[in-house]
Order: sequence, then C-alpha cells, then structure tokens
Amino acid sequence: MSVQPHNHLVLFSLFGLRQCTIMRSTMSEIGRDFLAEDQPEASRPQALDTSDTQPFSLSRAFGGKSLLREILETVLLTLIIFLVLNTLTGRFQVRGSSMEPTLRDGQYLVVSRLAYWLRTPDRGDITVFHPPNGLSDDYIKRIVGLPDERIRIDQGAVLVDGVPLEEPYVASQGAYSGSWKLGSNEYFVLGDNRGNSSDSHMWGTLPRENIVGKAWLCYWPPEAWGPVDHHSFPEPVRRR
Repeated sequence: MSVQPHNHLVLFSLFGLRQCTIMRSTMSEIGRDFLAEDQPEASRPQALDTSDTQPFSLSRAFGGKSLLREILETVLLTLIIFLVLNTLTGRFQVRGSSMEPTLRDGQYLVVSRLAYWLRTPDRGDITVFHPPNGLSDDYIKRIVGLPDERIRIDQGAVLVDGVPLEEPYVASQGAYSGSWKLGSNEYFVLGDNRGNSSDSHMWGTLPRENIVGKAWLCYWPPEAWGPVDHHSFPEPVRRR
C-alpha cells in the first residue's frame, strides 16, 4: 500500500496555522500596550543611546591620524618585509674568476633559498654553499653530479656514470683527472672556469646541508642585470 500526499489538506493546515500565528501576535501586542500604560514612567526600562559609543582608537586619542602612528606603521611594515626577504633570499657578491665566462668578478646576485625548499638541487644549477673545506666565505659553483652517481674526470672531460656530460658553458677544460662516488646526500660541483677554480675536484663532494640556495638574479652592475644563466640538460644522464 502506498500513501500519496494531499495538497489541499496541507494548504488548509498552513492557512490555519498562519491565522493562529497572527492572532497570537495581535494579542501579545495588546497585552504589552496595556502593561505599558499601567506602568509608572520612572519604573520603565530606559533605552541607552549608543550613537556615541565607539571602540577605542589610537588615532583618535592622538587627535586624528597622527604622525607617530604613520611612523610606527612604516617601521613595522619595513621590518616584516626585511625579515621575509632575508628568510627567502640572500645577497651574494662574486669574487674571483672561477665562474667565468658565466659570472664575472664583482657581480652582485640575489640567491633564492626558497628554490631548494620546493625542489632538490639539479644538474646545471649555479648554487651558493658553505664550502666543506672550512673556509668562512661562501662559494658559488655549478652542480654537475647528483646523489649516488659516479663522477669521473678524464683530462677535464666530465663523465657521469660513464656517460660524457655535454657542457656548453665551459670556456676551457681543466687538465686534471679523477674519480668520485657520491653518497645519497652529496653533490659534485665545479667552476665554469675549470683551470682556475677551487671546487669538488680539489676538496671532494658537497653535502646537501651546506647548500645555501640557487643563484637567481644579477642586480649589479647595470649592464649585467638579469636572471642568472643556469643550464637545463635536455635528457637525464643515462646510467650504465
């Protein structure tokens, strides 16, 4: 057995409910008016005028938008911007010729710390790092070897897991040879000026925790202004 709704009964019930509601509302208003007429003036609750009630304002206390408030807001905003920029980026001056011809001595760079928070360092990146040889000044080099790879250099030619690495950014090859096996958290870095660079071929592999960030932008001198020229390899180096 099925039960179907009856629309006319529903309408009638709603109409009756509406009439009862109106009648109760009318009776309530009549009762309130009667009590108000009976109640003495003094005993009636007094309505508060809140038109002048406003929250405390520092600018009003100082008489308008004060100079002091302007200074405090400017200082606070400057401090916040400074902290954010110093957390996400750093400034670095190139010293020496180890990255020529890509970077020249005296150039000023913005280094992105955020870049390696979002992804891992990649081959071809120009990176700034704390040198593991104990020197206080940061270094800037190019990553050529990634974790768990085997790097071999044969008279300046770099091979990654036995595969030659094409490096169009190198002006002249170094005259050295060697072989290195990278750990799971180690990188191999070289200067673009292979004959005049203190890098991994001299002091070994670079631990990941020593990396500061990725060179991002050159802002001085004006003629060198622009993004730093990293190199993207078209295909990952194949392992043998």
